[in-house]
Amino acid sequence: MRFLMRSKIHNATVTEANLAYVGSITIDADLLDRVGLWVGEKVLVVSNTNGARLDTYVIEGKRGSGAMCMNGAAAHLIGKGHQIIVMGFELTDKPVTPKVILVDANNAFVRSLVEEAGATA
Repeated sequence: MRFLMRSKIHNATVTEANLAYVGSITIDADLLDRVGLWVGEKVLVVSNTNGARLDTYVIEGKRGSGAMCMNGAAAHLIGKGHQIIVMGFELTDKPVTPKVILVDANNAFVRSLVEEAGATA
């Protein structure tokens, strides 16, 4: 069995960092649907801005809102305006074709990306 990347939202912009929230990352429901992430699913979040990496879980944001909100302690590491990558993984014994999307500065879907040998095309 291996953990393989199944879902990826590339170059998203953090729209809010809320220290007062219990925890997690809030993501626009449209983006969750596009990459197949589930509410409550564990994800890896990587900041392209400062290099921070953290695991958290998904909360569904308002559909069409562009929401990409870091909540709770994660907001200390990744702040509003940071450019991030959100990845979901699957434990499997078979190859996985990941759903990878690129979003714009407002977190609107731009296009699907193809993963080749671990690098984004």
